Amino acid sequence: MKETPGSTVEQHTGVQLTESNGQAQATLLGKQALAFLVALQRRFGNRRLELLAARERRQASLDAGERPDFLPETASLRAAEWQVASPPPDLSDRRVEITGPVERKMIINALNSGANVFMADCEDSSAPTWENLLAGQNNLRDAVRREIRFTNPVNGKLYQLNETTATLLVRPRGWHLLEQHLMVDGEPMSGSLFDFGLYFFHNAAELISRGTGPYFYLPKLQSHLEARLWNDVFVWAQDELQIPRGTIRATVLIEHVLAAFEMDEILYELREHSSGLNCGRWDYIFSFIKTFREDREFVMPDRGLVGMDKHFLRSYSQLLIRTCHRRGAHAMGGMAAQIPIKGDEARNQAAMDKVRDDKRREAADGHDGTWVAHPGLVALAREEFDAVMPGPNQLERLRGDVEISPSDLLEVPQGPITEAGLHQNLDVGLQYLAAWLGGTGCVPLYDLMEDAATAEISRTQVWQWIRHAARLEDGRTIDRPLVREALDQTMNRLHEQLGDERVQHGNFVLAKDLFEQLITAERLEEFLTLVAYQHI
Repeated sequence: MKETPGSTVEQHTGVQLTESNGQAQATLLGKQALAFLVALQRRFGNRRLELLAARERRQASLDAGERPDFLPETASLRAAEWQVASPPPDLSDRRVEITGPVERKMIINALNSGANVFMADCEDSSAPTWENLLAGQNNLRDAVRREIRFTNPVNGKLYQLNETTATLLVRPRGWHLLEQHLMVDGEPMSGSLFDFGLYFFHNAAELISRGTGPYFYLPKLQSHLEARLWNDVFVWAQDELQIPRGTIRATVLIEHVLAAFEMDEILYELREHSSGLNCGRWDYIFSFIKTFREDREFVMPDRGLVGMDKHFLRSYSQLLIRTCHRRGAHAMGGMAAQIPIKGDEARNQAAMDKVRDDKRREAADGHDGTWVAHPGLVALAREEFDAVMPGPNQLERLRGDVEISPSDLLEVPQGPITEAGLHQNLDVGLQYLAAWLGGTGCVPLYDLMEDAATAEISRTQVWQWIRHAARLEDGRTIDRPLVREALDQTMNRLHEQLGDERVQHGNFVLAKDLFEQLITAERLEEFLTLVAYQHI
């Protein structure tokens, strides 16, 4: 959508931009684009708030002892035979998808990586500073038009797109997040609607003209009603810009345990626009801890022991495959968080073996593709899927042998809680939060790529252990004094590893204060990013 840059916000009554960001803002937030965003917020903002209130009511019931089950009121829908829309040609083969933030060089490298799909992430791997948001949207706009380039200021190396690139998908922020830099009628705009609306407004027509389309990943959904809201947003946006309905395609990340009980219903709500479901495994583990926060039977062992081989995760993964394939939708596997390790062949080989085992299991189970976080893993993941998937996908594998009950989805993994596990959670949570406060949302730590989801596991695990007076393997009770002592030890180690200057001026002091408040609070905060957002 072309628009003359420089139109001003004053032309829209009840609308205020709280920060100025020069040419990128003028280019992206002209009169027509702003009008589109404001219309989205006014039309759908109240429904979003109602759904967030419904989340709170549901959580109160769970805190009181309710356990989730498949919805009785939609049993006939689950029993009926129906399918989602067929995938467009450039989404028929998704065997390897790479993800990453919307930073300029990373976009180029990801699109050139050899993966089938690149998911550009405006959510968990991006810190939502105003500068990052606008730069990211501008980078995506340039990428769609194949005008994106980057020159390394140190060595002068030029990065530009190859002739053949991955299909582009975009992940907007979840329904819970706000965009406080754009106020509409005195309230911050929805971060979801802002990210979706700005990308769609500027790029939908251009994408269609290039033989592709506006494709999205939808994060953090907890119910089919939240999927219904997205579908209504899609219908309105397509009609508003005179784009045929069904042009938008969306893959939903099943990264909340409650959504696992509504996978059929979520696909049905989005059936005209659906391109499948994804196993968002790290957020799923986070949601499992958070949802059953008040039940000591759900206390989890060390994060490192909770892998996809555990029964509750394997059940969720196989149910997703069966549900998707019955409905003609792609069933996407989860993220391999490992990254290549330079300078240590033994450690690197061990990490790659873990990735290979994970991808081999996904391909054998019937997934249609998988995620990696680093270009160096694309070939490995592709090799495992090529070995069992000669065609573009495995939609023909209906997995009628899979029978999953609520108890399968709710089986708590067993294992020890160790002092090393406690320190790992504190270390990763603290370092990630410091980076996020500084504008970086994707951080390599200890040979893994950490984002908000893995930091959330670290935070909620420690809170849960304190809440239920869990015991370390050596018999000590995990309480606030023990955790505060361990947190001080973590800070001391960071001073030694990183240096006093970096710690003092790298947001670590604020990060420590916030993280300590979050893990020792009487009430578990829903998302650490909601708390930290007030400080960026």
